Amino acid sequence: MVSPNRKKHNTIKGVLLIAIFMMALFPFIFISETDVFISDHKIEDRPAKKLNKLVVVEKPLHDVQLPDFIAIKDIPTRKQQFFNFLKPAIDHENSKLAKRRAKVIAISAAITSQQTLTKKQLKFLTKYAEKYKLKNTSSSVAIVEQLLLRIDQIPRELVLVQAANESAWGSSRFARIGLNFFGMWCFKKNCGLVPKGRDSGLNHEVAAFDDLEQMVNHYFHNINTNQAYDLFRTIRGQLRDHGIELRPDVLATGLLPYSERGMDYIVEINTMLRHNHKYIKA
Repeated sequence: MVSPNRKKHNTIKGVLLIAIFMMALFPFIFISETDVFISDHKIEDRPAKKLNKLVVVEKPLHDVQLPDFIAIKDIPTRKQQFFNFLKPAIDHENSKLAKRRAKVIAISAAITSQQTLTKKQLKFLTKYAEKYKLKNTSSSVAIVEQLLLRIDQIPRELVLVQAANESAWGSSRFARIGLNFFGMWCFKKNCGLVPKGRDSGLNHEVAAFDDLEQMVNHYFHNINTNQAYDLFRTIRGQLRDHGIELRPDVLATGLLPYSERGMDYIVEINTMLRHNHKYIKA
């Protein structure tokens, strides 16, 4: 007989093998520019083609009082304050998702036991099928199956480390001016900040947000709906199906499309997870 721990170990190995295989295929999968928020905080470090003699001081596009992370010289203190600043908004979003997911699970149980869904339950499915951009939603069963993959939490550790990586620990222009700690792009004029080193012919901007809750909600919604992160959601679903905790290091393999740095980005995220564990858990 195979022990439960051995089964979980084999499941994680299987999920990782699937992730590696899908990552190898990803470059051949077409993704629409308007549907994907690619992130690369290093883009603002690219030299602009024309340098202005006068330095223009940008005013924040938000009213949030951000800690002056750059001024904190002690690295452990800076890291702890950075994580503490973002934790409440992340925990709040995960809590909302947990409650929403519980309703989907209850509807799934009702369908399994062949109960007739109430008007309230049907209205819930219609609302969130639209919100989470579901396709091929011809039946309640199909809607529930897809919602269970999309309405779910993202481990706090993974979100925090991505925010630290993308915002250079809160010091980037996009974080300070646009309150965008995740380097998320947008494609409408004046939707955010124009990258200083944006190549000619490109029209993307880096999204700007009014408050932390809006920013974090946008990040979660992006991961939970964007076709670029189908693999992330598949891995998460596999872990759920086998009763395994949502391990940040395993889920990180599904974030290959998040940065143009590819596998180097995944390695970097996992390295940060290991090195900053004590600050995240504090």
